[in-house]
Amino acid sequence: MRIFYKGKSIEIPVRTVGFFGRFIGLMFHSFKTKNLLFEFDSDGKRAIHSYFVFFKFLAIWLDEKNKMLEFRVVKPFTSVILAKQRFRKLVEVPFNNENKAILEFLVGKETFKYN
Repeated sequence: MRIFYKGKSIEIPVRTVGFFGRFIGLMFHSFKTKNLLFEFDSDGKRAIHSYFVFFKFLAIWLDEKNKMLEFRVVKPFTSVILAKQRFRKLVEVPFNNENKAILEFLVGKETFKYN
């Protein structure tokens, strides 16, 4: 999927999660797992958490046209993570070597560190 941010775009390979996948997300996976795409029927503010996620990941909130609204580095075992605005899609990107270019593009080389 191609996302748009500050006049630039980047391709992020994702696996779309189904209904039950929305409840599990990255929980109990290793940091080498695939990037996950959560698509919703309407815009809203939905909370996520990182209980039982043992690695950092990047949460990216998007509108219906894949324009990035916000992103945040999420640490393991954080109870409530909320976007500041309503969104249609959420992408969870684990911190790993496969995602290095994506993470450096968004987070920056200076602040990018693996687990």
